[in-house]
Amino acid sequence: MSTAKVKIDKALLDKIKKFAEMSGYSSPEEFIAHCLEKEVAKIEQADSEEEVKKKLKGLGYIG
Repeated sequence: MSTAKVKIDKALLDKIKKFAEMSGYSSPEEFIAHCLEKEVAKIEQADSEEEVKKKLKGLGYIG
């Protein structure tokens, strides 16, 4: 598996570490990957490009 580095705010990383441990994940990286996979799956299920744009706008990724 190929990996890449992503910068995350320290305060958010601290929360991620806490919740990853509480939820039984083996690492914060595993928790983050799982969360991202779930969000990508939601977007992939969209019926149209316009629906994808609305979801991304709702998540604050696009304006």
